[in-house]
Amino acid sequence: MKFMIASDIHGSAFYCRRMLERYDKENADRLILLGDILYHGPRNDLPREYDPKKVIEMLNGRAADILCVRGNCEAEVDQMVLSFPVMAEYAVWNMENRLIYITHGHNVSADNPPPLKNNDILLHGHTHVPACEERPIIAGKGNHEEPDRKESFLYMNPGSVSIPKDGTEHSYMTFENGTFLWKRLEDGEV
Repeated sequence: MKFMIASDIHGSAFYCRRMLERYDKENADRLILLGDILYHGPRNDLPREYDPKKVIEMLNGRAADILCVRGNCEAEVDQMVLSFPVMAEYAVWNMENRLIYITHGHNVSADNPPPLKNNDILLHGHTHVPACEERPIIAGKGNHEEPDRKESFLYMNPGSVSIPKDGTEHSYMTFENGTFLWKRLEDGEV
């Protein structure tokens, strides 16, 4: 099964359309959205072709394909217009010997991780910056019983579909056969 993972559309019909075109070209089975779907938020400029109603229409047409977690820009009214659940703070995915904890990143994040075990994965958006970093498990956070062991989790972020930051490109990720790949939205190149 192939997954496409994207975050931070922020109401951009232009980039939502491109994301869905890429989803079709990737021939993915599911689209995982890491929140901040409809609104640009008070800290961001309006993204290109800002049109939340158009984004609603495009995404509702793919509702059966979408798994989504709530971002800091989602509100309960969004659930009234979207045909797929958007209010879950997190999702958990069991991948053989690893747990993948999926969230937006505004509460639980790489700097404030949930209880994770060695080699687990924390997958979140929010920062608008792609990342793949090994992070130490913090003793005393309920992450493990032996604080002196060198254990770590992997933090991954697909970046932003519509408003990339820190000089990064519009991007997303795919997951297939145990491998995550970061790709440019423009051309799907790794």
